[in-house]
Amino acid sequence: MKKHLLLFLLLHLFVNGVTAQDGARDRQIWVDILTRTARPVLENLSNQTLRQNMPMEFRYQGDSARLSEVMLLEVFGRTMYGIAPWLELGPDETAEGKVRAEFIDMAVKALTNGLNPKSPDYLNFRKHHQPLVDAAMLVQGLLRAPNQIWNRLDKVTQNRLITELKECVKIQPYYNNWLLFPAVIEAFILQKTGKCNLEPIKLAIKEHQAWYKGDSWYGDGKDFHYDYYNSLMIHPLLYDILTILRQHNLDEEIAGKGFLEEETKRYVRYATQLERMISPEGTFPIIGRSMVYRSGALNALGQVALLEKLPQDKITPEQVRCALTKVYTRLFTQSETYGTYEEIMNKKAENKKQQSEWWLRFGFCGYQPEIAEGYISTASLYFSLTAFAPLGLSPDNRFWTGPYAEWTNLKGWSGKKIKKDQSLTHN
Repeated sequence: MKKHLLLFLLLHLFVNGVTAQDGARDRQIWVDILTRTARPVLENLSNQTLRQNMPMEFRYQGDSARLSEVMLLEVFGRTMYGIAPWLELGPDETAEGKVRAEFIDMAVKALTNGLNPKSPDYLNFRKHHQPLVDAAMLVQGLLRAPNQIWNRLDKVTQNRLITELKECVKIQPYYNNWLLFPAVIEAFILQKTGKCNLEPIKLAIKEHQAWYKGDSWYGDGKDFHYDYYNSLMIHPLLYDILTILRQHNLDEEIAGKGFLEEETKRYVRYATQLERMISPEGTFPIIGRSMVYRSGALNALGQVALLEKLPQDKITPEQVRCALTKVYTRLFTQSETYGTYEEIMNKKAENKKQQSEWWLRFGFCGYQPEIAEGYISTASLYFSLTAFAPLGLSPDNRFWTGPYAEWTNLKGWSGKKIKKDQSLTHN
């Protein structure tokens, strides 16, 4: 294992006892993982060297031509979705605040470069199907950082993005969770311009209402899939869309009276189920597709925590923090999780690698390329950052200041008292 990479994180695994600094220490771990993972993406795109320096690793070489044309938007959109809540806290004079200021500047420059047709890193919003997915990821990030990212963009860049998004939604979505991608893009356009095409939004909501299977689970299309797509895509996207419609007094007209409130209950219930999937050892089931998204499988839990909607009669913010810290220290300290450009491209790396060279590699916990689907590339892996959303909560929020707390399975398997679990229909 590359011992010099995350020594601080490894040491955390062996910390005994509880102190008032537990939350601050956990936050430091999260920031360290987030920034070391996001840095090569934002640093390179802000310097217009992303296409030049990003490793192009694919599950199947036959997909390389197509995927290489969509990877830049894919890696940037997913990185922004993950890091935006933290960036929105803005710069300050703390050590963390100074690092955040650096990343805010890089993110703004990166987006400006990516939307400049003359840039070598000009982002593809129009060719192939994949840009529809990652334009949606990008706007979800921008929805979470209106002050520190969107408002810092010059008008030319803002207008360029709206233009690209209007072209992107012309891509035909598949008839499953993909319906939510043009819908959230149109919702973003509505928020920023005051008008949009409401038809994709109406269709996405109508079909997902029909695809609901019960107890917080939606089908991915008409069929039920036992995977994490309710966490990865469905609940976060649906909630964002409905929230924007509510802001424009359109939610009841399009979704029916009370659907935002109903979806919020489902979202929160699903988040509590995810918390109960975390074992005493900080693991969770490896089920379904896209498991190379790593911690992204817990996206919905992180997003509900960011919204401060955790049902504290069932799970507290501090127990979610402690559970997720245990998960992240396992996932991101495993051998071969990261590699340098040279290592990933099967060349010998003789120099000690810098943070800007660390790129995620195929796998769930380490390097496991055999579990990647054909649509996976290096860029896809950066969805893992979405679960770091609670970093958007201030360091003085209870999520970070609460004392160490055991999560449900840690308590349950230790013979301690736990809350009983109930379905939505029995609450």
